[in-house]
Amino acid sequence: MQPSKDLTQTVNTQVKLGPLTLKNPVITASGTYGFGEEYAELCPVEALGGITLKGITPEPRLGNPVPRLAETPSGLLNSVGLENPGLDEFIASYLPKVRELPTAAIANISGFSVADYVTMARAFQKGSGLAALEVNISCPNVKHGGMAFGTDPASAEQVIAAVKAETNLPVIAKLSPNVTSIVEMAKAAVRGGADIISLINTLLGMSIDIEKQSPVLANTVGGLSGPAVRPVAVRMVWEVSQAVNVPIIGMGGILTWQDAVEFLLAGASAVSIGTGNFVDPCAPLEVLKGIKAYCRRHGISEVSGLTGLAWKKR
Repeated sequence: MQPSKDLTQTVNTQVKLGPLTLKNPVITASGTYGFGEEYAELCPVEALGGITLKGITPEPRLGNPVPRLAETPSGLLNSVGLENPGLDEFIASYLPKVRELPTAAIANISGFSVADYVTMARAFQKGSGLAALEVNISCPNVKHGGMAFGTDPASAEQVIAAVKAETNLPVIAKLSPNVTSIVEMAKAAVRGGADIISLINTLLGMSIDIEKQSPVLANTVGGLSGPAVRPVAVRMVWEVSQAVNVPIIGMGGILTWQDAVEFLLAGASAVSIGTGNFVDPCAPLEVLKGIKAYCRRHGISEVSGLTGLAWKKR
């Protein structure tokens, strides 16, 4: 495709992710953007395609002991442990403010049993002020020996199906990369009724303080995010986008517009910025600006036209 010489052409940024329509493809990742107010003075939320709220569980959680964050080369380890105010407090104190946000708000829900996910799903329906539910299936299933729902296809399918049966909001399945086959996990989520796939969640890692001769994190292990995981995330988006027929939100180490375009070309319909928000609170705005400029240079009139180009042209 020959680059366009008209660098002022209008680019349609709207993207449709199944039943979810976003005004542009740039959203923020859960756990890195609070409940939408924390970045208000730094980054105008109305400029974003959407935000994914801090993860919530049925009951309040204090999270894991500190230290629970540690920098690594090109990455961040976290073991926050789902610290959150719980479902009731979220509905009473946070949801009224979320409803006023001038962009799509996506709730991230977690649980330690299928019943937990059912409780969360029942609480959120169309008209609640939310645009979709992102289902975090990286939590351990306490009733089945602690294996994460997201590492077993049957468990993942069961959870997504249970959520889908209880809500009329679009359901996003957030997949863990800590699996043998990400494609099999994605297929299981789609069988369960997932409308959208988001990937990847963090990679399991750890860091050791060589002077103290002990793990840096109090919880020993944590989730690795940041640029270090991006090649893994791009590869998984590439594989999943060619294996399932549902849209994908790509995430994992996106700091720049170039990173975001890579995910779109690999098969994502939208991108989500997580750790990058800590590095630069305005990163999502710069990413969006760069995506539009890239489209203009390449004569692409709609951002949605980038999705999967890298494998569609092969």
